[in-house]
Order: sequence, then structure tokens, then C-alpha cells
Amino acid sequence: MAATTALFNQVPQGERGDLNVNGKQYQSIWFDEILDTVNIIDQTRLPHKFETPVLEDLDAACHAIESMQVRGAPLIGVVAAYGMYLALRENPQQVARALQRLSATRPTAVNLRWALERVATALEGVAVEMRATAALAAARELEREDIAVCERIGEHGATLLSELWESKSDKSAALNILTHCNAGALATVDWGTALSVIYKTVARGIPVHVWVDETRPRNQGAALTCWELAQHAVKHTLIVDNAGGHLMQQGLVDCCIVGSDRTTITGDVCNKIGTYLKALAAYDNNIPFFVALPVSSIDFSLSDGIREIPIEQRAADEVSHFSGIDEKGELQTLRMTPEDVCISNFGFDVTPARLVTRLITEQGVCRANRLEVSQLAH
Repeated sequence: MAATTALFNQVPQGERGDLNVNGKQYQSIWFDEILDTVNIIDQTRLPHKFETPVLEDLDAACHAIESMQVRGAPLIGVVAAYGMYLALRENPQQVARALQRLSATRPTAVNLRWALERVATALEGVAVEMRATAALAAARELEREDIAVCERIGEHGATLLSELWESKSDKSAALNILTHCNAGALATVDWGTALSVIYKTVARGIPVHVWVDETRPRNQGAALTCWELAQHAVKHTLIVDNAGGHLMQQGLVDCCIVGSDRTTITGDVCNKIGTYLKALAAYDNNIPFFVALPVSSIDFSLSDGIREIPIEQRAADEVSHFSGIDEKGELQTLRMTPEDVCISNFGFDVTPARLVTRLITEQGVCRANRLEVSQLAH
């Protein structure tokens, strides 16, 4: 596994990351003060190659978000904030253009809009020549906040899973957790949301095994979650997306835990396509279905997730083609469908609040209803 610019792409000394790669600590995005560079982990290359490109300008930041070199609602927001810095470093007069370009990159995750609003507020009344500096300060603040928020999510969730473990009658088997897509350190700056809960639970000495959905259409469970869990030596098994219900029927799942790209004030949860089906199966088998998310992923202006959350449709080749390494170790992309097949590629779906057992946020654990979710806005 090769890493580029290996001398500089580690978390700066004195800070820490929870993403372990070959014994070193990384974040999904970081700013190098010496080189004045914004660095990311290119997630489109994982798990076969570990590369850390530098984002040079606004176009590079937009491309990173659109192409899913970076993904996950919290991380998208931080990358967008750094994108504002890169834009204003080049031309401090292009505030409006940069905001418009970045806000159009991904329609579903609410953190993108939230982060850009934070930067825009930080720029109010700032002299033109100081705009880049102000944008950088705002981006770095959002980066630090995201790390702290995700760690608190993990602690609150670990307490919940500890209680679940204590209530488990058969402790000869591990606590079996099913997750969907990737809600780990790769989806945030560090720690993650759903996987932060798992890491903190493991740190408490509770034996954990994770069922990892492959997660169509981009296979981010297979490519990213399995890779990330392996870096942490967390026991896990990859399953096809449609196996989750069967495992629940067989008593092999103790709980489900996923992340969220946008959650309404009423508790409806928008997450990677296929989440709704897992929630239905969990409900039918009386299995807790937990959602771990920062409060910044809650859209307090929306009440009906099914009707009001825009669902992103992505390129057909994410379904028709797949990438992998051949026997020579070379990365290849191959088509696995008929050439002229019609493809619909929805990126997300919405799980109604009635199927969600608890929301886990940095402020604590709550029920997925308007009364309790609205209290998180204060």
C-alpha cells in the first residue's frame, strides 16, 4: 500500500487521529501549516491504493466532493469550508461564486450548506485582504469541532451498546452489530459517527463483531468500512446487501447502527440507499436500529423526509462497472451489465422515524420524534 508525500501526510505532532494506516495516524483531511496545503485521503482509490492528494484550488475542492474522493456528510462540510479558503486565497473577490460552486456539488447532505453558512458568517465585515485568512480560520475551527463532536458521539453510543451487552444473555458470542455504507473516520475528519460508537465500545473491552453490508451502488461498505475496521483490528464480516434480514431472522444481529446525511426535525433519517430496508428488517425482528449523527446533520427546517429531502441520482457507471485489482496487482475497471441496460442510481433513501430506535448525537441519545429532536437545536 503506497502513500504519497509520506513525510507530510500524517496528523501533525501534538494532535491525534483515530484512523490508523500502517501504524500511523491520519485524518481524512488536514491542513499543513508549513506547506500551506489542504490534503485529503482519496477514497476512490481505497482499499487498493492509499493516496493523499493536495487540493490546489476551488475547482479541485469541488471535484473532490463531486467525484467522491471525499464523502460522508460531516467531511463534505469541512472540505467545502477549506474550498472557500482555497478560492479566496486565489481571488478574495469571489466569495459569492465560491459559495455557489461549492453548494451545488452534492444535493442531499445538509452539512454542506451548514458549513458554508458558517464560513459566510465568519466573512461578514472582513476586509478583502483578510478574507482568505478568515476563511482558513473558520475551516480549521470546523475541523477541530468535527473531531470533538464525533468522539462524543462515540462515547454516548458506547454507553448505549454497553447496556445492550449487559442485557445480552449469551455472552459466549460477541456483540453482533450490522452497519450499512461507511460512517467511520473516512466519512468525517476523524473517529466517524456509527464507527466511532464501535471503536469506543471496543475500547471498553466489549467483544464486538461487525456485519458489513457491501452497500451498493459504490460498495463503500466493502471498500471503505472493511478497510477501516481492518486498520483497527475490529472483527468483521462482509455480507451482500440482501443478507441482513436473513441474519436478523437467525438471531445473529444484536443491533444495527448507521450514519445519516440528513435527518429531519421529526426524526426521519436519510442515509445511503438500502438503509430503509435494513430498518424494516430490524423492526420486524425486534432489533434496535440506531442512527449516529452530529447535530449539524439535522435539518430543523424539514418535517417530512420522504417528500422534502432531495435524493441524489448518480452516474449509471457506478452500477454498471466495478473496480478491482487483477492478478498483476493493477487497478482495473470492468463492466458487468449489458451495454445498453437502463440504470437508475439513487444514492440515498429515507427511513421513517417510526423505525428508528434512538438517535445518537454529541449531545446525547434521544428518540426520533419532534419533541426530543427539536431540543437539540438549543
